[in-house]
Amino acid sequence: MYTENDVERVLLSADQLKERVAQLAESITQDYKDTYPLFIAVLKGSFVFYSDLLRAVGMPVQADFMSVSSYGENAVSSGRVKIVKDSDADVRGRSVLIVEDIIDSGNTLYALKNLLLQRGAKSVKICALLDKASRRTADIAADYVGFEIEDEFVIGYGLDYAERYRNLPYVGILKRSVYEK
Repeated sequence: MYTENDVERVLLSADQLKERVAQLAESITQDYKDTYPLFIAVLKGSFVFYSDLLRAVGMPVQADFMSVSSYGENAVSSGRVKIVKDSDADVRGRSVLIVEDIIDSGNTLYALKNLLLQRGAKSVKICALLDKASRRTADIAADYVGFEIEDEFVIGYGLDYAERYRNLPYVGILKRSVYEK
């Protein structure tokens, strides 16, 4: 069980998120206006952002999902992708937009983008709600970024800690006392 008392402070309000999602959707709609793109959500964290973005985009898109993780010794990302749930869509010749909640090291997204290109995608772009550029170790950048944030442990709007807090309507900073127990 948790309470909102676990939140140190609200980083991004529900109104800020709604406004930025609308702006991202407008840019994406312009960039993909002559295509029928495939949007792939990276589960689980992106599902709230993804659903809001899909509803705000002003054109037909194909929606799909992947669940991936990178693994390595001592929980350090190896950059290799372990596919937990693969896309059901054929990406060959398609313009693909990966929708992600947050880019941290970038290792998983780097590998996922390359995998989709190897499978024959015409193009692969990335839309991330949050970008922690200071933590980047892979040579990758999002094409669409909601917000650049500092190196804080964030929760809410789909982001979790131990499968909790995803349903908060805002992005907040989790108190250290919660995860440093």
